[in-house]
Amino acid sequence: TIYERERMALSATTIAEVLQDAGYATGIFGKWHLGEDDAYQPEKRGFDEVFIHGAGGIGQVYPGSQADVPGNSYFDPILKHNDTFVQTEGYCTDVFFQQALAWINAKKTEQPFFAYLSTNAPHGPFIAPEEYAAIYAELCDDVPEAQRDEVIHFLGMITNIDDNMGLLMEKLDAWQLTDNTVLIFMTDNGTARGDLIYNAGLRGRKATRYEGATKVPFFVRYPGVSTAGVDVDRFARHYDLFPTFAEIANAKLPADLEIDGRSLLPLISNPESEWADRLSFFHLGRWSEKGQGEHSIPPFDPEGAKYQDFAVRSEEWRLVGKLGESADSPALELFDMVTDPGETNTLISQYPERAQAMLEAYDKWWQEVRPLMVNEDAPLDAKKQYLGNYEKQKAMVGIPKWTPAE
Repeated sequence: TIYERERMALSATTIAEVLQDAGYATGIFGKWHLGEDDAYQPEKRGFDEVFIHGAGGIGQVYPGSQADVPGNSYFDPILKHNDTFVQTEGYCTDVFFQQALAWINAKKTEQPFFAYLSTNAPHGPFIAPEEYAAIYAELCDDVPEAQRDEVIHFLGMITNIDDNMGLLMEKLDAWQLTDNTVLIFMTDNGTARGDLIYNAGLRGRKATRYEGATKVPFFVRYPGVSTAGVDVDRFARHYDLFPTFAEIANAKLPADLEIDGRSLLPLISNPESEWADRLSFFHLGRWSEKGQGEHSIPPFDPEGAKYQDFAVRSEEWRLVGKLGESADSPALELFDMVTDPGETNTLISQYPERAQAMLEAYDKWWQEVRPLMVNEDAPLDAKKQYLGNYEKQKAMVGIPKWTPAE
């Protein structure tokens, strides 16, 4: 997600494009982070409605990567609404939900819709409205003082999301959309600060190689198909959503499209459905020259970082690796995720053959994805078009105020 690597290859097919072709209205509200230049923006990748901030977080501007509007804040942020930058009013999460709800309300009688609501919160910097942070002010006494304020605001940001999810569900009820809408709630990575309070017994947090970095909540409400309150104890991945949504929408996939995931509908409709085991692969990313130093300069060496903080997961086992004594010799751990979900006891000495087979599968996966790393030579000093478009509009016509529809 740095050094322009966040740019999603233009050859990629998005689920928004597939649903758009199937007759769906498609809208994104919040974080994009898949390319700031015009060709990479969401309106060129399948979205009819675009309401986003720049970069990986509101206000983020740093050398060699994407940039949001300089000085942007979680309160009253300047956002891009389709082809116009607008001055919003309110806390960022509230604003994203307001716009999404207005768009859904406008589309609900016109055509089926796909609303992708990717909130910036609870991403750092951790800033919540004071009335939400105050809820936790006296509940974090055990957190080290240096991190207490961040944790308080982190939890407040999550509670604000909860309230907005409640509002979304109320509106779906009021608009009589509940029975014909699939509602999914999930996060994009493990906790960033919550482990200082509670981490469900998991090891690690965001930006580590352990399960706590990659295991996320995933809730589905699909009236008539799913059953409320039922746990599905199977290993699934984010890329399973692509074929799942395509199947729900009865959308036609391009004939030459290779899909990594598989539809989750069998598990959603029946948690006891057969679900064949498979391997999944994780890599921390953010390599620099020879895999060392986050802020070194090009040329870069992905091969030197092949074994830099990675993991391989099956239903039962998890292989965890990091750079060893040399770039081509990783240090490995192996965990039984059924009996030891907290990854406390490595079994690498008892099951060396299993670990070796998983490592070989990882090597094969790396060879498959390596040609897709197409941004290694991207210029880092080029003017960012997102930022340039904002500056041009500001100089010519100014930044209009945003008014969400009722």
